[in-house]
Amino acid sequence: MKGAAPLSETCKVLLLSLVEGITEWLPVSSTGHLLLFGGWLAISSFSAPFFALFLYVIQLGAILAVPALYARRSPLFAFRRNGIGATLALWKPVLLGVIPAAVVGLLFDDALDRLLSDSARVRVVAFALIFYGLLFLLPRRRASVSDLREIGCGRALVIGLFQVLSIVPGTSRSGSCLLGGRAAGVSDAAAAEFSFLMAIPVMVGVSCLKIAKFAIRSAASLPGYEIQPRAVSLLLLGFLCSFLVSLPVIRALVGLVRRHGLAPFGLYRIALGVTILFLAK
Repeated sequence: MKGAAPLSETCKVLLLSLVEGITEWLPVSSTGHLLLFGGWLAISSFSAPFFALFLYVIQLGAILAVPALYARRSPLFAFRRNGIGATLALWKPVLLGVIPAAVVGLLFDDALDRLLSDSARVRVVAFALIFYGLLFLLPRRRASVSDLREIGCGRALVIGLFQVLSIVPGTSRSGSCLLGGRAAGVSDAAAAEFSFLMAIPVMVGVSCLKIAKFAIRSAASLPGYEIQPRAVSLLLLGFLCSFLVSLPVIRALVGLVRRHGLAPFGLYRIALGVTILFLAK
């Protein structure tokens, strides 16, 4: 939100990827952090379309950390051992939970972007950070489900409906899933793991679609869609950095919410929202 920092483009790519790799998983809103740091870490050699592509690519890197972590220890990835049919059956609650946000996102995401001006978006993000931060501070009732494998279709649908809230900038996809887990009687740790799995089909699909659209427009030689070797190398660096940063963050989040709940994240969100409002004046 301030002027661009006097850093090399490589440093800016690494810092933005670090922010993405952390905030994609913590319930603190990656959008809020990109608003706070995006202008300061602007990359001058990236066109606006390429920078938008860069954000999706580093998000894809973060998402791919989930199967990398869970491939060996989760039955949801044991296709060879359990068979394709049995393994896909385990994915049924995850895929059901994805549907509400996927449908609403396809219908309204672009419309919401057009509706919100830059100044309005800043205020929406700040107030969403503060509002959900306050919700995180509320005491929770005792969870009836503490194992990821016990989240059936009914609870998955509740979590999925809460995930729809994340279409509002500043809400946080993982944060809305954690609130949905509380509403469904799921422990914070199990809801966090479930939100990791829900991220895979939607985020991989969206990221790949954005990459394909950029490639088509680049092939048509549209202005702003040129691909420079230097920009591609920075893109790949950002992808790798967000992937590597996400690995320890995903591991840590489950333990953090198991020990401390959502209150620390609630306090952080409130502080971040107030900071954004102050800097936006």
